[in-house]
Order: sequence, then C-alpha cells, then structure tokens
Amino acid sequence: MTVIGVPKEIKADEYRVAMLPVGVEELTAAGHLVLVERRAGLGSGIFNEQYEAAGAKIVDSADQIWAEAHLIVKVKEPQSSEWPLMRPGQTVFTYFHFAADERLTRAVLDTGITAVAYETLRGPSGNLPLLTPMSEVAGRMSIQEGAKYLERPQEGRGILLGGVPGVPPAHIVVLGGGVVGKNAAQIAAGFQANVSLLDVNVDRLRYLEDIMPANVNTIFSDRHNIREQLQLADLVIGAVLIPGARAPNLVTADDLSLMKPGAVIIDVCIDQGGCVETSRPTTHADPTYVEQGIVHYCVTNMPGAVGRTSTYALCNVTFPYVRRIADAGIEAACATDLGLAAAVNMHNHCITNEAVASTFGLEFSPFP
Repeated sequence: MTVIGVPKEIKADEYRVAMLPVGVEELTAAGHLVLVERRAGLGSGIFNEQYEAAGAKIVDSADQIWAEAHLIVKVKEPQSSEWPLMRPGQTVFTYFHFAADERLTRAVLDTGITAVAYETLRGPSGNLPLLTPMSEVAGRMSIQEGAKYLERPQEGRGILLGGVPGVPPAHIVVLGGGVVGKNAAQIAAGFQANVSLLDVNVDRLRYLEDIMPANVNTIFSDRHNIREQLQLADLVIGAVLIPGARAPNLVTADDLSLMKPGAVIIDVCIDQGGCVETSRPTTHADPTYVEQGIVHYCVTNMPGAVGRTSTYALCNVTFPYVRRIADAGIEAACATDLGLAAAVNMHNHCITNEAVASTFGLEFSPFP
C-alpha cells in the first residue's frame, strides 16, 4: 500500500488541486490510502465531502500529510515553508520549474526527495503531455489578460483588440509557436486582431500557416524580425519553451525603447525565467508593473486563476502517472517508461536532469 498525500496549495492566489475525487476512488480501490488536506479542493469547487465519499481521509494538518505520505502529489513547486517537511525517500510529483529558481533547486536537492517534474515528463511521441493542458490554458488566458491590460485604466494604450469599423485592430506579436503560442494566436485571431506568430522551426511555421486564420501571419524568429515586430506591437505574448532549461531572453531591456508607450507584454514563460529581460515574477493579487512605459504582466501561475478548468485539465493527464507510481514505486515505474524517467529531476541528493544541472553549474547524475 502506498500512502498518497494531496496538500492544499499555498502559493499566492493558487486555486488548483492535484487530484479529483475520481482519482481518489481509483487509488483506494487499488488498495492505497489517500490523504487530502481539508479544504484543498475548494478553490476548484471540490468539497471535502466529495473526497470522503470517494474514500479519502481528510487531514487537518499539512504537516501530517508530508510526514505520512510516501508520494506527494501537488500542482505548484514546494514553497519555502514546505521545504523542511520533505524527507529522503519521499517522491514529490508536481511542477518544479527548477531552472528559474536556484534557491528552490538547492533547497529541494538538500532534502533528498525524488523530485518528479510534470514539465519534463515525455510522452510516447516525445511531447510534454503534462505541460500541454496548462500551456493551453495559459495561452488562451494571455489574450484575455492582454485585452484587459491594454485598457487605459490599467495603464495600457487604450486599444480594443478587434478595433471597430474605420479603426484598425490591435497588432499582437506571439513569440513562440508551441502550445502556448498556438493557443494565444487562435484566440487573438478570434478577436479579429492582426497577429504575427514567430518561431525558429520552419516546419512548425508551415503547419501553423496551414491551420491559422488569414489574420495570423507566420514569421521566422530572428533578432531583426523580433525588433521589427516590437515596433508594431500593441501586445506581446512571450511563449518560448526549452524543456527543463531557463527561457532565452528574446527581448532585451534596450528593445523596450522600440515599443509604443502603454504597450503590454504578457510573459507566459516567466515560470522558466521569462523571455523578456525586464520580466520579474508577479502574482494575481499584484499582476503588473510598468517598465520604460511598457506594462508587464508576469504572473507565475496564470492557470491558477481559473482553478476549476485548470484542475480538471491537469488531473486528466497526471492521474495515470500517479496511479503507476503508486502501484509500482518510482524506480520500477520509470524502468518501463523512459518518458516518466525524464521527469525525474532529482533523486537521493543528485540532480538527474541535465538541463537543470547545467543551468546552475551543478553535477549531473543520470537517474538509474
């Protein structure tokens, strides 16, 4: 029997929860014990009684969950108050985004846990199945947040994304044509904005050209094209991803001088350090700041604001792996699934993800 713990998320303005009642039901039916912290699901509209009816044990203390659980299932990276609760031999399955935070990386390394990161787990085709649904949410949210912060009371330019007859629509620049960028461009196109979608992968650009509406133009991403687009942009969406590694700076501090005063940057990849040099993490409670006349929105847990949608989308893809780890243990589960093994970023005081080790100049040790 594996004891699985589901603590309440304590990151600011985080409303997601890492397990649905149906997941509890399947795990308990398989002979496992699931501990759920009281009120853990409220932000997603899931009540204690629903977890209890599915077979969970409701626990009042997060300390008890961390002390008793063999496998901890979370949504966001462990916060500083949770670091002392982690112990050697424990497996923690969540988003970690180590490359964006050296302090977190060193603290978790010291605990000796096995850190299994959603964001580096590979699917059968080499995709990132546990990152995809949250990238879809964040990509779509980026446009509605951009629309709001372009309004003049929010210090934006006072631009309506779709314009009106006789007045041109906004010009939106999407940096990165992956899952986030694709979803952002599709929603922006639906608003009838002019959209430029940039990526370095020409084959990906060809695919996007085929599926996007006529008001989305695909452009190869290089320094000249980025700078040219920044001059036109009312809204810039940062949507770049290098799995496990820090996002590259595609927009420098000097580049902001090219932009129109009151333009907005939504840096979706801030979880991985951000792709804009002037980006710094913000929260839903205080989401924006103005730098050189440009509004920056850099919330590190964008999908947390739509907790119910995000929780269901995330748990749909994470649960099969939770079940596999609970049934077999992390080492045995990884032995038959190299994609799951790719999610193991730390094990027994060693960094087992090469990109994370390289980011901070630490020693890399392959996972057994």
